Amino acid sequence: MSAFNEERVLSVHHWTDRLFTFTTTREPSLRFSNGHFTMIGLRVDGKPLLRAYSVVSANYEDHLEFLSIKVADGPLTSRLQHIQVGDTLLVGRKPTGTLVVDYLLPGKRLYLLATGTGLAPFMSIVRDPQTYEKFEQVILVHGVRLVDELAYHDLLTEHLPAHELLGEMVASQLRYYPTVTRESFSNTGRITDLMESGKLFKDLGVPALDPTQDRVMICGSPGMLRDLKVLLKKHAFKEGNTSTPGDFVIERAFVEQ
Repeated sequence: MSAFNEERVLSVHHWTDRLFTFTTTREPSLRFSNGHFTMIGLRVDGKPLLRAYSVVSANYEDHLEFLSIKVADGPLTSRLQHIQVGDTLLVGRKPTGTLVVDYLLPGKRLYLLATGTGLAPFMSIVRDPQTYEKFEQVILVHGVRLVDELAYHDLLTEHLPAHELLGEMVASQLRYYPTVTRESFSNTGRITDLMESGKLFKDLGVPALDPTQDRVMICGSPGMLRDLKVLLKKHAFKEGNTSTPGDFVIERAFVEQ
């Protein structure tokens, strides 16, 4: 059996000249946990060209959704950014990853800290009823350079709180904190700086980080992962993985593509 399914592109949405979203069909046998990534790609000269992508769509949806940057000379994204409805993509049959709520110890608040396309796995997590059953409060922090890179802003602020099944949980338990570094916006600054200064917690009206209460998931640039790991360890947070639950987990599967 092939390690990949061939899926058909259903939609493509270009947020900016550097960022786009696409959806595909989903083989009914594909199983994954919200927060997982899988390998996706294209056949180039008869061979599969693949990269790891988190699944944006929730695991109960009948389609798959992905969020991607565009890299002009990227082996895959230089081609992927030109896909159109009806095209065929390769999707790996074995999703995996560390950004799964079961890999965290029980806690009161769940912080989802993302930069850029690191938002992708958290979009499935905030649409998972189990997330709200495990945590009293879910805080999604998304850092980008420019305002128009705040993908899914309207979905998070308008559509999810009005969702027929999730709306009540989202409205009462989810806090969304977008922050921008290179333009004027309601929130500005790097996530690490906002946390170290205490501004993030003050703005949200929540206590400072506490390893007995708070759990953290991180997905973003290598520098952001490194800095936040140092910050959390300074506050006595212990890292978890697929075999041992902890106070925080990090996804390291992604690089510029």
